[in-house]
Amino acid sequence: MLFDTDVIIWAFRGNSEAQHEINNAKPRQISIITYMELLQGARNKHEQKHIKQFLKAMSFEVLPITANISHRAAILIEEYALKAGLNISDALIFATANEHAIRLCSSNEKHFRHLPDLDTKPFRPNPQKSTAKRSRQKQ
Repeated sequence: MLFDTDVIIWAFRGNSEAQHEINNAKPRQISIITYMELLQGARNKHEQKHIKQFLKAMSFEVLPITANISHRAAILIEEYALKAGLNISDALIFATANEHAIRLCSSNEKHFRHLPDLDTKPFRPNPQKSTAKRSRQKQ
């Protein structure tokens, strides 16, 4: 299962539904785009370290962007950027799932609903099932 960035973020916030999805998936995969988005969203080095530890502890495989994935994403951007607002990150994540023929778990259904041939597992989080808030530690 390929996880979109949003599902990982929900898990970090302590959402039990997101944690359940991740715990029950084998193999667990993310795109390098998701990895970079997670690191970019961290507020400090401590959070970046926590993200890396979490991904390692959960045995996530980080899938690289290949020439085929780039080509697929470019075609998607040409077709859906103007028509449906598809952005580069989402096109690359979609193309990664498509290239590897794996299911994509995401709560951002609107980002992917116009795209053909995508096997998705919609994730609809209940915010009340989140137990932790993001810390604001400085480092």
